[in-house]
Amino acid sequence: MIRFRRACVSFVARILVVRAAGGGIRRDAGLGLGKFVLDSSPEHSALDAILAGYACGTLSPALHALVGAHLELSPRNRAFVTALETTLGRVALARGDLPCAGGIRRREARLDAIFALPGVEPSTPCAITPGPLRHFLGKPLDALEYRPVLPGIRECRLDGGEDTRAVLYRIRPGRKMPQHSHEGMEVTLVLKGGFRDEAGHFRRGDIVVADEHLDHVPVADPDEECICFAVLDAPLKLTGPFGRLINRFVRH
Repeated sequence: MIRFRRACVSFVARILVVRAAGGGIRRDAGLGLGKFVLDSSPEHSALDAILAGYACGTLSPALHALVGAHLELSPRNRAFVTALETTLGRVALARGDLPCAGGIRRREARLDAIFALPGVEPSTPCAITPGPLRHFLGKPLDALEYRPVLPGIRECRLDGGEDTRAVLYRIRPGRKMPQHSHEGMEVTLVLKGGFRDEAGHFRRGDIVVADEHLDHVPVADPDEECICFAVLDAPLKLTGPFGRLINRFVRH
């Protein structure tokens, strides 16, 4: 089983440990994400695992930036992540896992040095790229190098860190992505516009978690360009009659 999925199982286990410790973390309907239904489905478990990984600080740099950007754009999962972080802190305190006094003093000194640095311009509601993602990219979206993959579809591939890769997609209004499935897991954040596929309709701030069980054809909304940031731990797998033929010669 791929490393990313093993990590997700580990994150889910941490959630269960925290719940068992009496932290009182609950998933309410108002804290759900996008089109994922509040149940024990694999998609919902994967999303909870990713959010738990963010709270634990164990995600790859690209996925950490993706989740941070989602939390800045959308309020849907902020309370859940805050509850995770608070409860994990309580568990650490109860187990005596906190640093010694000297470590705390060194941490405070580092924080003082950070706060003394020049301020960074905060994200505004109209900014396409949220702060965590801007920090990861290191430059504006328009300054990145994109390559055309199909008419109306461009991509910029990035190193996601820790055996993952990240891709920025810019898709013209109404354009279709090729029909595809996934050899592993793909986590996508919508930054601008939106798209529809077999799982539903996703707009700015929504996260989509896809794996080998989802075979879909994402279609950008007709009214504006769709920009998405995706993190993958394995290549996409083109499907359909032409896709299966192309897969023999090209790996994405």
